[in-house]
Amino acid sequence: MGTLRSLLRIPSGRRTKWVVLAVWLIIGLFAFSTANKLYNVEQNSADAYLPHSAQSTQVIDYLENAPGAPPTSDAAVVLYVNPAGLDAADAARVKADVAALQQSVPGLAGPVTTLPPSSDGKAVGVEVPVKVPITGRVAGKAYDYNPSLDAIKQVAQPQGQVQQGSLSVYVGGGYALNAAANGAFGGLDSKLLLGAGLVVVLILLLTYRSPFLWLMPLVSSLFALQLAQAIMYELVQHAGVVVSGQSGGILTVLVFGVGTDYALLLVARYREELHNYEDKHEAMRVALGRSSPAVVASALTVMLSTLGLLVSQLASNAGLGKIGAIGVACALLAMTTLLPALLVIVPRGVFWPAVPRYGEEAHARVGVWGRVAGLIKRGPRRVWVLTALLLAVLSLGLLDLHSGQIPIAQSFSNTPAAVVAQQQIDTHYPDSGTEPLQVLANASAGTQVAAILHADKGLAPNTPGGFVVSPLGARNLYTVAMAEAADSQAARETVIRLRAELGQVPGADALVAGTAAVNIDVQDSAAHDRDWVIPIVLAISFVILIILLQALIAPLLLLASVVLSFLAALGVAAFVSDQFFNRPTEDNSYPLFVFIFLVALGIDYNIFLMTRVREETLRIGTRPGILRGLTVTGGVITSAGFVLAATFAVLTTLPLTQFLQIGFAVAFGVLLDTLLVRTVLVPALCYDVGSPIWWPSQLARKEPEDKREYTTV
Repeated sequence: MGTLRSLLRIPSGRRTKWVVLAVWLIIGLFAFSTANKLYNVEQNSADAYLPHSAQSTQVIDYLENAPGAPPTSDAAVVLYVNPAGLDAADAARVKADVAALQQSVPGLAGPVTTLPPSSDGKAVGVEVPVKVPITGRVAGKAYDYNPSLDAIKQVAQPQGQVQQGSLSVYVGGGYALNAAANGAFGGLDSKLLLGAGLVVVLILLLTYRSPFLWLMPLVSSLFALQLAQAIMYELVQHAGVVVSGQSGGILTVLVFGVGTDYALLLVARYREELHNYEDKHEAMRVALGRSSPAVVASALTVMLSTLGLLVSQLASNAGLGKIGAIGVACALLAMTTLLPALLVIVPRGVFWPAVPRYGEEAHARVGVWGRVAGLIKRGPRRVWVLTALLLAVLSLGLLDLHSGQIPIAQSFSNTPAAVVAQQQIDTHYPDSGTEPLQVLANASAGTQVAAILHADKGLAPNTPGGFVVSPLGARNLYTVAMAEAADSQAARETVIRLRAELGQVPGADALVAGTAAVNIDVQDSAAHDRDWVIPIVLAISFVILIILLQALIAPLLLLASVVLSFLAALGVAAFVSDQFFNRPTEDNSYPLFVFIFLVALGIDYNIFLMTRVREETLRIGTRPGILRGLTVTGGVITSAGFVLAATFAVLTTLPLTQFLQIGFAVAFGVLLDTLLVRTVLVPALCYDVGSPIWWPSQLARKEPEDKREYTTV
C-alpha cells in the first residue's frame, strides 16, 4: 500500500507533476518519427497471415528458396467492349495496345496475350502478367502495384476515361483488384486519427460542456497512440510481428476509445473529490487511489483478453493480440500519469462553466440514472427478464451470419474502377477463372499428378497457357487455370477435392496452393482460432472479476450478461450487413474480432459499475449499494460507451467491407451494452439476487452495521 501511495503521489505531486510532463514530452519526441513508419510495414495479403503448417504456406516457402523457381505473377486484364460488336478498327486498336503494353509495362512476367473474343462478339480481353513477390513485400516494404498499373492505364485509358468513342476500355483482373484493395489502406491511419480525434472532441464537449477540459484527454490519447505505434513498428522490424492494415486501424480506434473511457472515469472521480478537498493535488491523489483499481483491472482484462489471440494460427490475429495489449497498456499509462499531471497543472477553472466547489454536494439524487434506479427498485425481476428476452430476440439475427472469405468484388464498401471492370469481365467471359491454381509435387509422380489435374472438372488446363509445368529439381510446380473464380464456392470445392485425390498418390507429397487454396487455409485457421481463443478470453475475464469482486456469483452473472449482449449485437450486425449493406458474407476473423472487443470492453463497464457497487455496499448494504452505484456511475459509463462506440463507428467510413462490418458491430454492441445491459440488466439482476451475489465473501452473509435505505427519487 505504501508503494501504491507513493506512485499515486507522482502525477499528483506539486513538483513531480512537472517531471511526469517532461518525461512524456521526451517520449513523444522520440515516438513521433517512428510511429509514422508503421504503415510502411503493414502486410495485407492473406498468405502473410497463414501458419507454416498450411499447404499454401509450404508452397510459398519452397518457391521463395528454390533455385530456378518461376517468378510469381498476377494478371491484369484490359477489356475492350463495343456494344455494336467488335470491328476492324477495334481489332487494330487492340493489336497496337498489346505492342505498347509489351514495351512499356515494368515487371512483366511473360508476354502480353490477347484472349479469344467473347462468345457474343462484343468484347475481347488482353492479359498482362506482372511479377509480384511471393511475400508481397520488397525490401521490407509492401509491394507497390502503382508503377505497373499506371503504365497499363496509360496505354488502355490515355485520357483517363473508360468510354472512348464507340469502345469502352476497362482495366481489371486480379492485379487491378489487389491493387485497389492495397490502395484502400493508403492514408488509412491518418483518416482514422482525424476521424477518431474529431469524434472524441465532440463527445467530450457534450459530456463536459467545457471549452477547455476536452483537450486534456485528447492530448493524452495522442501521446498514447504515438507510443503504441512506435513500439509496434519496432516489434515488426525486430521481432517478426505481423501487422495488417486492419489491425493497424483498430489500434487507432482502440487507443482513443479505451483511453478516453479511462479518462472519463478518472475525471469524474476527480471532479467528485474536488468537492471534498480544497487542495486539487490531494483531490487528485484520492481520485487516483479510488479509481485506479477499476481502471487497472479494466485495462488488464482487455490486455489479457487480446493476448489470448496469441494462440491463434493466423499471424494477423496473433499480431492483433499484441497490438491490442500494447495499445491498451499505453492508454493506461497515459491516463494514469500524463492526464492526472495535466489536470493538476491547470486550475479548477478548466471545468468551467460547471466548476466543482469545495464543500458542495457532488451528486444530485434525482436524475436520469436515479429514475432508472427507482424503476429497478420497484420491479427488478420484471426489468431483467424483459431485457434478457429482448436480447434473446435480437440474437435471432445470427441466422444471417455467414463468415468466410469475402468475394473480392464485395470487399469494398464503395465500387472502385477495378470492381466495375471485373463485373464487365465476368459478363463477357463468364467461364474464366481469375487466378490459377498451383500444385507442388515430386517429379517422380508427375504422370499421375498431371492426369488428375487434366481430368478435374474444376480446372481449365486446355485453355491457352492454362497448364504450365516448371521443373524444380526433384519437384515440379504445376500452374493450372481454374474454371471458376478463385473466391467462388466451386473453386473451394475444387481445392478440397484435389487435395484429397493428390494426397492418395503414392510418393507425390503434393501440396495445393494459389488464391483459392489460401482462402481455405485462412478459413480453417480462423475456425481453429475461434475454438481456442473464445474459451480463453472467457476464462481470463472470469478470473479477473473473481479477484476484483472477491466473489463467484457476481462474476458468473456478469459474464452471462456479456455473452448475451455479444450474441445480440452480432445478430443485429449480421442482419444489417445482409439486408442493408448487401454484404451477406463476413470476414473469417469477424466473429472473433467482435467477440474480443465486445466481451473485453463489456467486462470494462462491468468493472466500472461493480467496483463502485462493492464500495457502496461496504457502507450501505448490497441493494442500496447497487442503486447508489448505478446512480453515480450511470452517467460516466454512458459517456464512455458513446465515446467508444463513436470511435469504432469511424471504421464504417473507410472503403473496405471488413472495416464497415467490424465498425458497425462493435459500435452497436457497445451502445447496446452501455444503454441496456450494463445500466439496466446487470443492476436489476444483481438487485433481484441481493447479497448472495457476493458469495462466498463475508458480504454475502453479513450486511454492514450502518446499512440504510437509499432513496433514488
